[in-house]
Amino acid sequence: MEDILLLNSIERYLDGKMLPDEKAFFEELRLSRHGIDQMVVEHKLFLHQMDAYSDRTNLKSSLEYIHSKLSDTAEISSTEKPAGFTAKIVQLWSRYKRVAAIAASIAGVTALFITALAMYFSPAADKSELEQLSRDIKQIKQNVQVTNRTLKQVAEPKIPKAAMLTNGGTAFLINGDGLLVTSAHVLTGSGAIVLDNNGSEYNADILSVNKTLDLAILKIDDKDFKPLKSLPYSIRKTQADLGEELFTLGYPRDEIVYNMGYLSAKTGYKGDTSSCQISLTANPGNSGAPVFNKNGEIIGIITTKQMQAEDVVFALKANNIFKMIDSLKTIDSSFESVKFSSNSLLKKLDRVSQVKKAEDCVFLVKAYN
Repeated sequence: MEDILLLNSIERYLDGKMLPDEKAFFEELRLSRHGIDQMVVEHKLFLHQMDAYSDRTNLKSSLEYIHSKLSDTAEISSTEKPAGFTAKIVQLWSRYKRVAAIAASIAGVTALFITALAMYFSPAADKSELEQLSRDIKQIKQNVQVTNRTLKQVAEPKIPKAAMLTNGGTAFLINGDGLLVTSAHVLTGSGAIVLDNNGSEYNADILSVNKTLDLAILKIDDKDFKPLKSLPYSIRKTQADLGEELFTLGYPRDEIVYNMGYLSAKTGYKGDTSSCQISLTANPGNSGAPVFNKNGEIIGIITTKQMQAEDVVFALKANNIFKMIDSLKTIDSSFESVKFSSNSLLKKLDRVSQVKKAEDCVFLVKAYN
């Protein structure tokens, strides 16, 4: 029933029968819901095809009617070519060539439109159509002079003087002692520092990198870092629901950026079950950013986006954090003490309050050689 109502709304929209307020609401819905926008495009294509078919059918009927009339008046014969036959055909073509040209043009444009649409919405051919969301070295400032909150100047950068920046991204705390998670492809260098939302820099050790999962563990090792008693959010082991509202905090710029979206598919690129697909805006620098549900539980880590589609982002599922820590416990006893918060303190808060509490636990990562 809902599909029928939606199709009825799409037809009214394409026919220009919506009131201004209703049209504005529907266009906003198209921008926020990729599936509805695709339905509008497909329905418009369908109507074009029907119009083209109608034109061809009408042309054929007109030609058959004229042929029948000429046969009845003995001006042409269906069995032999009388004198002047060629002239009659030429006259008919001259008379109806414009209609035929229009029908042929519509058919040609339709074919081209179908091909373009199929190429746009078809699955990606290979992983070259995926873009990793780490930041290019040219986008990263070597020394942060001013912070977004305190306007204080950083006296001594933590990056070694002879080091060269290689990459950047986002990381977030998984416990209060300074243990961080980010995407493996962010850490292209031999070392890294992290910056909090105040612009303060901290030295960080790269403890483990899993390129298969595209997941890495960092540990803040800096006397200036003050451990937290607890984290305001929790990490969810189970999968989010299709259509569930989500939001993320990351560093596509040198200050933290908020974006909101929803879960659009339970699997990732080409059905990858270790990740999921999210509809939201993400830019280089969002790699490693946490994805929260409305209760302030982390359900994923942003890794890539599809280049030929708008707002199609892939995130590694958060349960992989537990798997990685469990595997590290078997080879490094220091990980045995790692504990995760089971309750989210953000659950009953409004979105602004959720962001204010969570942003202090999300860091900008700068990798260097």
